[in-house]
Amino acid sequence: MTTGFGDVIHLESLTKFYGETRALHDIDLTVRVGEVFGYLGPNGAGKTTTIRTLFDFIRPTSGKATVLGLDSQADAREIRRRVDYLPGDIALYDRMTGRELLKFLANLRGGVDWNYVEQLAERFQSDLNPRIRTLSRGNKQKIGLIQAFMKRPELIIMDEPTAGLDPLMQQEFYALVEEVKAEGRTIFISSHIVPEVERICDRVGIIREGELATVEDVHVLKDRALHQLEFRFAQSVPPEVFANLPGVRDVVVEGTTLNGTVVGSPDAMVKAAANYEVVGLTSRETSLEDVFLAFYDGDSPNAA
Repeated sequence: MTTGFGDVIHLESLTKFYGETRALHDIDLTVRVGEVFGYLGPNGAGKTTTIRTLFDFIRPTSGKATVLGLDSQADAREIRRRVDYLPGDIALYDRMTGRELLKFLANLRGGVDWNYVEQLAERFQSDLNPRIRTLSRGNKQKIGLIQAFMKRPELIIMDEPTAGLDPLMQQEFYALVEEVKAEGRTIFISSHIVPEVERICDRVGIIREGELATVEDVHVLKDRALHQLEFRFAQSVPPEVFANLPGVRDVVVEGTTLNGTVVGSPDAMVKAAANYEVVGLTSRETSLEDVFLAFYDGDSPNAA
């Protein structure tokens, strides 16, 4: 297992074109030892392309990627030996049972603690005896998750890991992620499910149309992002006083109540409200989904 401080994944000016179509542009990214890193973006944003360059499944047009200090191209075989991966478009050997597949994969990797495999199967309520072709999408996903965790690798990379899982199994997955993190191992999760990233990740990178819009601690990103404020005044106030403030949008005045959204610090809006008699104030906590939508609406939060 990796110990101490360092970079588990390091991307430097990573760029990928498919013909004239740009999939990635100048991505600089570092994932630290022992963190759960979320790679967030809608389908087609470049998340899967990024992951595939890490394993040398595809090669970048330019730039460089290292994994565990190893070059993604020159050391691809060693990376695949030391890192486990759950693809978003998981494909399993349909004629095998889950048990046969996992034993086959375990032997390819030099063996695993089979008691741990059984524990994982029990936690995910996964019956390993049926042929894989008879399983539902969710039950196939459980097999994929077991193979990703069973060798206790120093780095696990997962693309849309909870696809097809019911809410109870999602919670079990989140608990397992916390256990891996507590052991000092690293997880890189690509997802378009915002609440999932907010729930389990330490830091998040938001990718937009092949470009990395931001990388930030989850709580810091939320603090810098959207604030939904509602002021209740003793008398009606002119909406234009607030609508023209920097970072303020969606101002609506109904009677003596004013609602507005602030991107970044609410200081200017609060100071403007102080010029009137305020009888009540409500602030809604920002969710990471609000942050994500702000970036895709073009109103990315400013760095502090």
